[in-house]
Amino acid sequence: MQRRDVLRLSALAGAAGVLTLDPMTFTQADAAGAADGPEQTKTLSGHLPTGAPDFVYVPVEVPGGVREIAVSYSYDKPTVPAGTQGNACDIGIFDERGTELGGRGFRGWSGGARTEFAISAEEATPGYLAGPVKAGTWHVVLGPYTVAPQGLDYKVTVTLRYGAPGTTPRSVYPPQRAKGRGRAWYRGDSHLHTVHSDGKRTPAELVAAARAAGLDFITTTEHNTTSAHAAFEGLWGDDLLILTGEEITTRNGHVVALGTDPGVFIDWRYRARDNRFGQFARKVRQAGGLVIPAHPHGTCVGCNWKFGFNEADAVEVWNADFTPDDEVTISEWDNTLVAAARGDGRWLPAVGHSDAHREPQVVGLPQTVVLADDLSRTAVQEGIRAGRSWIAESSKIDLTFEAVGGRGKHAGIGERLKVGGAEEVTVRLKVSGVGPGCSVRFITDQGQLYGTPVPASGELTAEWRTTPSYAAYVRAEVRRAPADGGASGIPGPMAAMTNPIWLGER
Repeated sequence: MQRRDVLRLSALAGAAGVLTLDPMTFTQADAAGAADGPEQTKTLSGHLPTGAPDFVYVPVEVPGGVREIAVSYSYDKPTVPAGTQGNACDIGIFDERGTELGGRGFRGWSGGARTEFAISAEEATPGYLAGPVKAGTWHVVLGPYTVAPQGLDYKVTVTLRYGAPGTTPRSVYPPQRAKGRGRAWYRGDSHLHTVHSDGKRTPAELVAAARAAGLDFITTTEHNTTSAHAAFEGLWGDDLLILTGEEITTRNGHVVALGTDPGVFIDWRYRARDNRFGQFARKVRQAGGLVIPAHPHGTCVGCNWKFGFNEADAVEVWNADFTPDDEVTISEWDNTLVAAARGDGRWLPAVGHSDAHREPQVVGLPQTVVLADDLSRTAVQEGIRAGRSWIAESSKIDLTFEAVGGRGKHAGIGERLKVGGAEEVTVRLKVSGVGPGCSVRFITDQGQLYGTPVPASGELTAEWRTTPSYAAYVRAEVRRAPADGGASGIPGPMAAMTNPIWLGER
């Protein structure tokens, strides 16, 4: 690679740093005389220093008559000192329609999950989109996620195979509605991965796991690709609604686009400092989806949420097994409830998802239980947006949570009980299916004001009386026994939790 290539930094419509290399040029004339038959292969090697831009584009000049484009890549992984990031490099591709933000030319992304892929009209490697390989400038995209102090040496090999283009299969997407049970509580897991990104389960294996977990709906959310949207053909049924979406995986946090229109791609090539997230959050909603920041305090590189919550429709407060980063997220989320109680903005409902990638990660741990008018995309999203939901570690747990005031006034999860500030309110939780050693806590804008152990039977009806003047909202938690027996005062892992019930006229 020439030195001028390393220095050709630009901005991609305001996105994070981009480096565009000199093109790899193929011609039909070269193919005609190639010793290896009706295909051509070229390889590019290069070096990226520490501080390399987020995306490195390798232009590929594709002539007419190409049936398939195949790409492979590799990079070195030198030893680095403890506490120092080594090399990690993602890959994807855009076609002749260009690399502008918004993804018009997007043809696939596999992150660091694959070292090779191929695209033709008839088929494509999971993570990539089948379709004609048209003449023009394609771009292989390298994403040097982390770069070792020694830099990153890479090699990209592109093979063009010539021949008749074939026919692209018609995409069959999941229906927007399942039979359901009318207005009811429906269980779902809306942050899931398969072989179409960095997961190990096939779509069929994921659906089998969802049914085994007692789920009513799931959402396919692969990292930065929509290729799985058409991969669930024949796997849905009256008992299972399959929604389409994406995990938009930026360098400053991940966001679940829940229930976007099938085939709609949402770009990820920006950082918080680029001030572009609002544009793509709006695109999620224009595509009929919800914007849900995922694992905001996750510990992996790039997982911490840096975009703020002004554009969010809900927030994922519990991701997979309950860990300290979930505890931090719930505490932060509860502070936003307090702010909403004093009139400083709207409140964001909490959801929980498994983010399951492979065995032994459990699909449905946790799951969001949503009160919806029916088992449809629109109804489930409306229930989540309104906060009519609670989170459980499994379908074994069931609960009801309500607040009752005078003259028969009643409010459930996510609703407001409109009574005077001094009027007595009864808060009631019924829970079943929890294991031994669990306890119930009622949390308000003052913190925990009530707690009681759950009997060995795993069933409990707990009641507490308060007033709106004393508690602006009440939410319930079911916690497992703390590992230290409670000596530290830190509660044990979550078994279930609710969104708040709001108390008072406002």
